[in-house]
Order: sequence, then structure tokens, then C-alpha cells
Amino acid sequence: MKTVFIGTYPPRECGIGTFTQNLFKSMTGAFKKENERESGQDESFIVAMNDFEYNYAYPEEVKLTIRQELQEDYLAAVKYINLSGADCCILEHEFGIYGGQSGVYILPLLHRLEIPLVVTLHTILKTPSYNEKAILQEICKMANRVVVMSRKGIELLINVYEVPEEKIAYIEHGVPDFIFTQEETKKEFKLENKKLLLTFGFISRNKGIETVIKALPKVVEKYPNVLYMVLGKTHPNVLRFSGDEYRSFLNRLIKDLNLEKHVVLINKFVSQKELFKYLHASDIYITPYLNEAQITSGTLSFAVGAGSAVVSTPYWHASELLADGKGVLFDFNNSDELSGVLIELFDKPEKRLKMRKKAYDYGREITHSKTGDKYNTLLEEVVTENFKAEKKEEIPFDLMLLPPFSLAHIKRMTDDTGIIQHAKYGIPNLKEGYCLDDNARALLMALMVFKQMKDYSALELCPIYLSYIDYMQNKDGTFKNFLSFNRNFLDETGSEDSFGRTIWALGYMLANAPNDSYYQTSKLIFSNAVPAFEKLKSIRSIANTIIGICYYIRSNPSDDVMIEILRKQTYILIGHYDKNSSDDWKWFEELLAYDNAILPLSLLHAAEILSDDKVREVAVESMDFLSGLTLSEGYLSIIGNDKWHKIKEERSKYAQQPLDAMAMVLMYHQAFRLTKDKEYLKKLFTSFMWFLGENDLRMSLFDFETNGCCDGLESYGVNRNQGAESTLAYLISYLTVLHTYDTYYSKN
Repeated sequence: MKTVFIGTYPPRECGIGTFTQNLFKSMTGAFKKENERESGQDESFIVAMNDFEYNYAYPEEVKLTIRQELQEDYLAAVKYINLSGADCCILEHEFGIYGGQSGVYILPLLHRLEIPLVVTLHTILKTPSYNEKAILQEICKMANRVVVMSRKGIELLINVYEVPEEKIAYIEHGVPDFIFTQEETKKEFKLENKKLLLTFGFISRNKGIETVIKALPKVVEKYPNVLYMVLGKTHPNVLRFSGDEYRSFLNRLIKDLNLEKHVVLINKFVSQKELFKYLHASDIYITPYLNEAQITSGTLSFAVGAGSAVVSTPYWHASELLADGKGVLFDFNNSDELSGVLIELFDKPEKRLKMRKKAYDYGREITHSKTGDKYNTLLEEVVTENFKAEKKEEIPFDLMLLPPFSLAHIKRMTDDTGIIQHAKYGIPNLKEGYCLDDNARALLMALMVFKQMKDYSALELCPIYLSYIDYMQNKDGTFKNFLSFNRNFLDETGSEDSFGRTIWALGYMLANAPNDSYYQTSKLIFSNAVPAFEKLKSIRSIANTIIGICYYIRSNPSDDVMIEILRKQTYILIGHYDKNSSDDWKWFEELLAYDNAILPLSLLHAAEILSDDKVREVAVESMDFLSGLTLSEGYLSIIGNDKWHKIKEERSKYAQQPLDAMAMVLMYHQAFRLTKDKEYLKKLFTSFMWFLGENDLRMSLFDFETNGCCDGLESYGVNRNQGAESTLAYLISYLTVLHTYDTYYSKN
């Protein structure tokens, strides 16, 4: 079986890299047949993660590298993997080895993977951040199996990350199968007359080495020949950002306690063979980590596998692995207790030897060859089941995929003046005040909720948003936009975009007014604004205004004056299209900027009212052009607002905005309404799923805790602020999905 492994890899000095190499060698050794070696076919290979600017002289099994912080490398890698003929992929997961916020860059690679996926988790947090939880949940959803190396890991995946138990596989951390004697190794290292205490692995503050050093004076007093050896380099990330200050601290502590002859810090990354010699030479192995939240420890597994007498703090993996007399536990940061434990083990060598025997016997069950066999068996199951094929089936128009509908965040953001413009995470940011755009959208959303759900709490919000719109209208029919929290006007005339969005909301109200009071107020504001229509220059403002006019005409079909205004505004957009479009650029401008789908959407509305073939043709052409750029991967990839997309230039991928996703959803809804082509229903639902994680970063923008929507997709991950615009875009899109289902799927 040809398997691709993704992770760090030697000579990069990294514990996960060592794990990956051991797993690769054990698995390929079990699978490779003589004819496969000779032909060079079906050979498993490594995709190695490179950190920062470092380059490594990798062995021949490394066929490709990914630079940690370069997104294009991840996409190039998945193309290579999909064309390599590999049968399965194993991902070694640890947040810190992948790029972006909390390692988010790995998600687009995994989503594009066309072969089954097995993920080995090296870190499982009990209290993850929002991003850490979202990323790990998404990885587990895409994986066919998730491998953990401790029973605690199974418990956390089920209870914290809601991973189905049947998807989780338990395979212990493997250990090398080196056999040495204590006598020969002590002699080799000239330690025959020493009682050797050993700790190894990368050195950093959380390792708790100072706990052991502080415990030594009492031990040395009774056993003057004790030597504590700390074998390992400072962790590269620590060295990069903090220097070697921890090692300096340890050296000062050693000097202060007069332990220079009893402690040695060896700043060296040793081979596994040399490491096992040190383990066999040691009398006691110590892991003094400072907190319980470590789900896997390769150093602890190696020590047990070597048959060491292990003393450890009770972090998760140690508590589990050292049960049944395979080791002794002492409390975190408790040097006095550790002193007592060490003295007792030296006093009672028979107890120490019994521990070594139990550890060694257990180690025979978790050698690399045996864990490799377990992985091989697991991969055979996964490939046979072929879950990946099921996962790649087209997403149905299934309401079960939607979270429960909730206005909780909207109500949190709304006071008696209007809806607050911005939020810090899920909390309204009162310093930013209010804006016309959001109150217009909020009015549209509340009306949709009442129309579809008869939710009277939504109806009660309508006067707040409508009165804000009324308050902001100028005598000439235009509108102010921004209002401070203490109700001071912050501009004289708002943007044309805010004007157009307000006309859209008012037009929708006139077509769907729940009572006459709302209708008459909206009609007055709308009528006062009509003279400003012809002064609009922004094509997006014109597009929003067209949509509002179309809703108005649906309830006032005999208003010939308004129909002519609609025709005039529509042909302004057509003029822009004729001026800027070409054979390979079917668009209204020389670039694709923000809220792009609003332009075809407005023409789809106008085509329905005007029954004009030219309008319909431009609407469909521009919609298809936009679709080709944003749905080519099978999910919605919005044109980023970072640099947008100019003719013959690279499109910007970030920052993607919920407003654009909403416009896509509405565009396909109106396209289906106009054409009855069912393909638009699939595109509608695909566009909506952008909010729920079917996007370039594979992360949900909907926050299940606040019921708000995050502000966008950035290169580093999700922008966790949840302003009014984003949540309203999500809710309007959600309501459009429900309306489509009610009017089509419930009848078919």
C-alpha cells in the first residue's frame, strides 16, 4: 500500500519528526515486497513541514516540502499527493507545526485531498481556544480515522470535540527495540560509580527540571554519588523567541545549590540508539512536567519501552502509562515529595528492579514493529471502507446541516436607537455607534423573519430600525449614515452604498409590510428619496436601488413612472457592462471588488420586471463569469477585499466578507426564480455553506456559542469579531435557504 505521510521529519530536530520517521520505517518495512523495491512502484513517501527560513538535507523518502507559512505550498502539495497514486494519507497533527492561526493552513489541503485520511493527534487540549477547537473538529470531520495514543485522548475527543467514538483508534506510542545492559552502558559512559538520574527531550519552561534540581540536596546528602543528567537541546521555538534564558536559569540554580558536581546539562540532540544507551544506563528516569495537560509524551514512552524505573508528575499520559506498578508518581512542582521518592527507590533496589521489569515487559508490546502493524491494519480498513468517496458526494440541500435559527446576537446588538455597528468578539462595541447600512439590513432581515416564521419578537424590532432610517433622512431625500452612541450625527450625507441598501429595505417593506403604519412610514421615506435616484454614480448603489424599486413595483405594478426609472437605472448598469466587458472578462468594471454578486442580482430582478432579453442576457453572463471565478473548486471562494481582482492579475483570496456570500446566495435564488434551472439551487446552498466551513480555510464563521457570525476570513484564520453586517448577512442568507426549501424542496 502506498502511503503519504505529512509532518515534520529529520534532520529537522523535532519530536514529531522522530515519530513520523519511526512510523514510516515500521510501516513500509511491513508492507514492502521485493518486487515493489525493484520496480520502484507503490513506494510510500513523506511530505515534510519546513519551519521559517530553514532548509534541511532530507533523505530520499521526502519527496516534497511545505514551507510552514506559505499557503501556496499547501495547495501545491495536495495536487502532488492526489496525482501520486497514493492509497492513503497519514497526517501528524500538532497545532504549532502548521501555518496560520492555530495551524489553520492545513485545512484547505485536507479538504482537497482525494484519498482516505488518517490523523494522529499529538496534542488534544481540554480547554481549547475557539480556533483550536474549530480547527481540530474540522480535521476530525475530514478524517476517516483519528488515532490517539492514550485513553484520555479518547475521552477528550468524545466529550470536548464531539468526535464519534467509532471514528477514534487507540494505538500506543511506539518505541525502538534496542537491547542493552545497564552494566555495559554505564561502563561506556564511565558512569559505573554513579547513581544516574536522567531526563531527556527538548528543554523549555514547562518541563519542570528545576523541581528535580531543588529535590537533589536531600538526595545527595544520603547518596553523594548521585548524578542528574538532562539530555536535550533547548526547544527551537523557545530558542528562537526567548533565547536560552531557561538553561541559564537552571545553571544559576545549580550553582546556588552547590550542585555543580551532581547535575549536567547536555545541550545535544542524540540519535535514538545513543538515547537508549543512556536510558539503559540510568537508575531512575524522571519526567517532572508542570501541568497535567499532556496527552502524549514520546520521552515517557521511550523510557518505559527501555525498561527504565520511571518517576513522574501525574500528567495525563504518565498517570495512564505508569499504572499497575510501571512507575511512581509525585505531585506537580513538589521537590520535597520527589526527594522522598528518589531516596526510597535507592534504599529499596528491589522495588526499583520490579518497576523496571514491568516497564520492560510492557515495552515489548509497543515496539515500533508492532505499532506499525497496527497502523497498517487500520489503513487497510480505511481504504476498504472508502469513506472518502462518501464524503465527496455532492452536498444535498439538507436543512439538517443548518444550526438552529436564532436572533440572540441581533437582539444583543440592538438597543432602542438601532443596531450597533461593530462588536468585539460577541460583545457590542458601543464606541463605534450605529450606521444606516446595518439598520437597513436589519429591517430587511426582521421583515423576512416575520414573513417566514411569524416571529413577533422580530416584528417588534422593525420600528427601531425603521425609525433610525427616518431619523437619518435629510430634507433632499438623501441620508446621513453614521450616528454616535450618544446620538450625534457623524456625517452630513452618507455613502451612496448606504443609500441604495436603504432603498432595498424600504422597497421590501412596501412589498411585505405587516401593517399599514409600517407601510405608510416606509412609503413616505421612499418617496422622499426618489429624486435622489438619478444622481447616483456608484454602480453598487444603483444595483441596490434597482432591487428596492423591483420590490416596490411588485406591490405597485401600475406605477409606470417607477417602471421607467427602473429601466433607466438598469441601462446605466448595462452601459457599464458594455464598456468594460470582453470575450474573457464579462464584468461591469475593470476589477472585481466587494459585494460583487449584487450587480448580476439586481439585473436578475430587473429582468423579471422588465421582461427585457438584453437585461437577462447580461445578468446571466455576468453571473456565470463570477461563478467561474468563485465556485471552480466546488465551494465558494470569495474575491478577497485585500486587493480585489483586476484584469489579468492574480485575484486576492483574503479578506473574504460575509456580505459577498450573502449576495451570492441571493443571486442564485433570484436566478432560479427567473430560469427554474435547478443547478442554481445547488450553487445557492454551496454558497450558504461558506458560512459553515465550506470555504478556503475550512472554518465555520458561525459562532455556535453567541449565535453570531464572524466578520470574515483572513489569511491567519477567522476574524472573530461579530459585527452587525456579518451576522445580518448570515441570517438573511439562512432565511433565503429556508424560503427556497419551502417554495421548492417541500413541494418536490
